[in-house]
Amino acid sequence: MAGEPGHPEDAEVIPITRARSSREPSQEPSPESFPELPPADDDRLAEFLAFLRRRLSGEYEVDEFGFDRELTDKVLLELIRPLYRRWFRVETVGMRNVPDDSGALIVANHSGTVPLDGLMLQVALHDDHPERRAIRLLGADLVYKLPVLGHLSRKTGHTLACREDADRLLRKGELVGVFPEGFKGVGKPFSERYKLQRFGRGGFVASAIRAGVPIVPCSIVGAEEIYPKIGELRFLARTLGLPYLPITPLFPWFGLLGLVPLPSKWMIGFGEPIRTDQFDPSEADDPMLVFNLTDQIREVIQQQLDELRLQRGHAFPPFF
Repeated sequence: MAGEPGHPEDAEVIPITRARSSREPSQEPSPESFPELPPADDDRLAEFLAFLRRRLSGEYEVDEFGFDRELTDKVLLELIRPLYRRWFRVETVGMRNVPDDSGALIVANHSGTVPLDGLMLQVALHDDHPERRAIRLLGADLVYKLPVLGHLSRKTGHTLACREDADRLLRKGELVGVFPEGFKGVGKPFSERYKLQRFGRGGFVASAIRAGVPIVPCSIVGAEEIYPKIGELRFLARTLGLPYLPITPLFPWFGLLGLVPLPSKWMIGFGEPIRTDQFDPSEADDPMLVFNLTDQIREVIQQQLDELRLQRGHAFPPFF
């Protein structure tokens, strides 16, 4: 019947095609669609592979003291830099007082129960000094009696605190660091924080006089609060051959968690250099001269500590 619609099954099916708009993305991947590493990532990867190749083939330099500069810069400092930058938020003051390319003796206070101050001082001079200087710290005998720690200390530029090594490094124009308080400073109770202990016999002053290099007094504020020492496990310390085994508000009560340092705010200050080149090298054997100069340096560092503490303010600024 005219005018009636046909049945659906009788209708001819005509496929409908639609031209793709120029705005629609192509379904076929193009070379440009694959992700590429940024150039910086490519450079880092190439540098890392080259570093591994040199380490495996033995094509790297170690000086007469065992210092491996490449391993220190690319591994050790990279590992501890987050502590320096983000955890302790270290600020440096007076970095201009550290020579750019000549020998000098950095004399610093020692504290913190666990001696992290030496590592933070190492990062400070490498990262914040314009010439990125490496400091050669003089360590106690105990450090080099421990197989792993002693080897690692040598690799990172440190050496035994003895006259021969100190003299050789200073005469080579190296930056040498010493903590005259020794274990008396790093292991003192929290009640005596920021009070300098005795500086010993002044052997470091004699080395500086013999080499004719300046002595730079250094004050470190912040380390005293990372592990507040409130007691000691004396019997266990003697059994293990340690100078002390601390009790802190968190250790040993919280086990390994108690070994995490508290995030105190740090400041490291470098004072005006004290010249020694006006003395004759033979005067290094004058005990009165050495004693007076040692006492002068101790007073300067104590004064710097007091000033830096006032400048820093609260030890834990985010919480006060």
